[in-house]
Amino acid sequence: MNNLFDSPPPAAATAKNNSSNVAEYSVSEISGALKRSIEEQFGHVRVRGEISGYRGPHSSGHAYFALKDDKARMEAVVWRGSMSKLRFRPEEGMEVIATGKLTTYPGSSKYQIVIEQMEPAGAGALMALLEERKRKLGAEGLFNPANKQLLPFMPKVIGVITSPTGAVIRDIIHRITDRFPLHVLVWPVRVQGETSGAEVAAAIDGFNSLQPDSGIPQPDLLIVARGGGSLEDLWGFNDEVVVRSVAASHIPVISAVGHETDWTLIDLAADVRAPTPTGAAEMAVPVRADLQASLASHAARLSAAMSRYLDQRRQMQRALGRAMPGADQLLALPRRHFDEISSRLERSLQTLTQHKKMQFEGVARQFSPHLLRRKIAEHKRATTQLNERLPRALASFLRERRTAYTYRANRLNAEPIMREVAQHKASLNQFDRRRDQAIGLRFERLKRRSHELERLMRTLSHESVLERGFAIVFDDQGKPIKQAAHIDNGAVLNLRFADGEVAATAHKDGAPVTPKPVIPSPAPKPKRPAAPPKDNSNQGSLF
Repeated sequence: MNNLFDSPPPAAATAKNNSSNVAEYSVSEISGALKRSIEEQFGHVRVRGEISGYRGPHSSGHAYFALKDDKARMEAVVWRGSMSKLRFRPEEGMEVIATGKLTTYPGSSKYQIVIEQMEPAGAGALMALLEERKRKLGAEGLFNPANKQLLPFMPKVIGVITSPTGAVIRDIIHRITDRFPLHVLVWPVRVQGETSGAEVAAAIDGFNSLQPDSGIPQPDLLIVARGGGSLEDLWGFNDEVVVRSVAASHIPVISAVGHETDWTLIDLAADVRAPTPTGAAEMAVPVRADLQASLASHAARLSAAMSRYLDQRRQMQRALGRAMPGADQLLALPRRHFDEISSRLERSLQTLTQHKKMQFEGVARQFSPHLLRRKIAEHKRATTQLNERLPRALASFLRERRTAYTYRANRLNAEPIMREVAQHKASLNQFDRRRDQAIGLRFERLKRRSHELERLMRTLSHESVLERGFAIVFDDQGKPIKQAAHIDNGAVLNLRFADGEVAATAHKDGAPVTPKPVIPSPAPKPKRPAAPPKDNSNQGSLF
């Protein structure tokens, strides 16, 4: 190891051990000598290995992981400045070729490579990773054609997600202006590098989250565009977060990434894939001149069709007018009928007048003055006779009433009768009190018995059972069914619950269902309202 230490040993190391001539070094001296030797011996190196332990960039922006093969493992670090320059996002298990410097980390006695550049280990590795991701996202249904949305025929606003400085945005705007000028919103993003996928996904989500009151109109169509490039250049559009954002977008998306031969995962998730950004602009809007020409053609055809239709209606109206009868023909029968009724009316009036005159004369003969005087004389004689009989009858009635009154007064003034009346009165008062007590006790017992019977009726009633969640099964004749053996397969049943009835069809295991016609069961009779309790306060009036 003497070749690793070109400088002479420090003074502290010149002391000799009592049992050996080997020089002594501190840990820091050994670590520093190793660090200088490794950095001088190995300058820029290219290391091929598989990424292990990658958890994404640290909060500081640096990334720490390891490179390994089947026999060894080497720690690796990518500083924040180099991390932003990588053209793809490192992933766990990806085989890469890293370019950087070897150094040591004295704090843990480890050597590591400080990566400045990193690229996948050949297109085959990237293609394998791409196929694996494609299978994973396809299994989730993100590429299902049934989920594709139709593009609007004539959008009002188009959102373009691309680099604001490239030729792609100029080609898209130029093509849209030539075909059908409308409002174009551009969301600037990076289209290459590690952050391109996250920026494109954020732009898609941002367009979808625009609200009507935000001051920026929400696009009716989105175009994600980028020019051609290698697989590494387009790798950001294979990012999983981009594919999920495109699949979740409720705004239709056109993918225009690369040339016609370039394919990315965003092309599979988008609603429509365009071969080029210019082709995406042509898919997004129609040609206004063609629409105007088509509209003019349709307007001319509509005008000609309306003219022909009006001519046909005029000819039909003339034909119908010639086929219709004249006014004299239409009114001939009504006029004849009217004349017949007029002639019959005059004769009928004469006959009716003669009949009424005869009736009047017959009634007038009954009201002659001679007959009236005779009837008045008869009523006068009857009234005179009644006046003569009235005083005698009144005197006789008064005598009879006076005699009866005197007899009853004599009986009431007798002392025995008064005592008997007093006894009967006292007895009657006692009976009244006993009657009131007996009636009160009787009504109390009946009231308690009524309450007991009512509680028993509610307890034994099937309605309380229904309120606890049970049901009664009726057949199509409205009769209750007590056993399942009495039910035929396919029979129509009515299930009565506490709050109503539900129709059902019986089905036994293994038997085909043959539904029968539904015969509604008779509606249950409404319950009579309970009679209000009687007032016992006026029971004495019964006697």
